[in-house]
Amino acid sequence: MPTPDWSMSYPMTPRSVRLARLHTRRRLILWNWPGDIDDAVLVTSELVANAVRHGRLPGHEVWLRVAVDEEGKSALTIDVSDPVLEFPVVNLTPSGESGRGLLVVRGVSESLDWFPRGDVGKTVRARLATN
Repeated sequence: MPTPDWSMSYPMTPRSVRLARLHTRRRLILWNWPGDIDDAVLVTSELVANAVRHGRLPGHEVWLRVAVDEEGKSALTIDVSDPVLEFPVVNLTPSGESGRGLLVVRGVSESLDWFPRGDVGKTVRARLATN
C-alpha cells in the first residue's frame, strides 16, 4: 500500500485557512491516521494562516502537503510553503491576540523547522507523532 501523501495549493486569502483545515481533517480521517487529528488540523490552520498573512506575494499561492511517514511509522508531516524566504520568529512572549501561532504549533508538534524552497520562498515543516 502506498504511503499516504497529499498536497494542494490555495489562493493567498484568509478563506484558504478554513479550506485547508477541512481538507486536512478529511484526508486524515480517510487515512485512519491514529494520531491526534485535532492537533494536526490546528497546526495546519496556524501554518496556513501565517503563510497567508506574512507570505503573500502577487501571483503566488500557498502550498499545503500532508504526509504520513514511510515504513508504517505513522508520524505526520505537515508542510506549508509560501513565496517569502524569511521565516517568522517564534515569539516567546506574545502580546495581544497575535504572535501565538508558531508557539502553539511548537507546543503540539514533535518538531518545527523550515527550509528554503529550490525555486522561491520557504517551507515550514511541522511533524506530529502518533503517541
